[in-house]
Amino acid sequence: MKTIIIEDEIVAAQALQDIVCEVDPDIRIIAVLQSIDESVEWFRTHPMPDLIFMDIHLADGSSFAIFEKAEISCPVIFTTAYDEYALKAFEVNSIDYLLKPINKKELERAIRKYKNFSLRSEETAGLINKLLASIKQSTPTYKSYFLVPEKDKLIPLAINDIAYIYIDAKIVKAITYDNRTHYLDQVLDDLMQQLNPLLFFRANRQCIIAHRAVKNLSIWFGNKLSINLNVPTQERILVSKARVSEFKKWFAESN
Repeated sequence: MKTIIIEDEIVAAQALQDIVCEVDPDIRIIAVLQSIDESVEWFRTHPMPDLIFMDIHLADGSSFAIFEKAEISCPVIFTTAYDEYALKAFEVNSIDYLLKPINKKELERAIRKYKNFSLRSEETAGLINKLLASIKQSTPTYKSYFLVPEKDKLIPLAINDIAYIYIDAKIVKAITYDNRTHYLDQVLDDLMQQLNPLLFFRANRQCIIAHRAVKNLSIWFGNKLSINLNVPTQERILVSKARVSEFKKWFAESN
């Protein structure tokens, strides 16, 4: 059985690959793809696999965009952090999903369902289209870009380029992964309403961090968490004791 994995987190992709091969040795992983663009190009240049494992949230956007750019006719098992609107749509449209972290028994169930529930390609496409319609009706929309000043112009700053946002002397600054600073004219409360909560977390009153910017964590005084990012920070980023549980849940579910 030829299968592909679409997952932007290398560790998560490897873990899924390992558990899939353990559960069913007949499954052969022929490709691991990490982005929307890479996936679309793959589907344009390769025969359709028998099955796809697809993460919903990729670094360059929602994986549902792949269906709008490429014709996919094989069954799909989605992998996702808890996302109530999506889960309801999957249940309605008979498309399977796995919650992260992926449980071996749930994976076995999904594969068994796939083997027992064969669909013609046009039926699969119909279910996918129904799913997309359901998602669009209930999915909150979040910003893809902010307009930020640069000299005498306003330029678009892609949300995916932002590692963290913080307040410095009442000035709100967005730091990108290439360590550039951009200035935002909104307060953090308003910004959080426009950012996908799966991808960004309000660490404290001064700082918002991106999930993929987190390098590692360490326990700090008073049962706080110190967050180390992949980019330099002006000050240590601490999560208060009261928000540690919420942060851990967010960090685990967004993986």
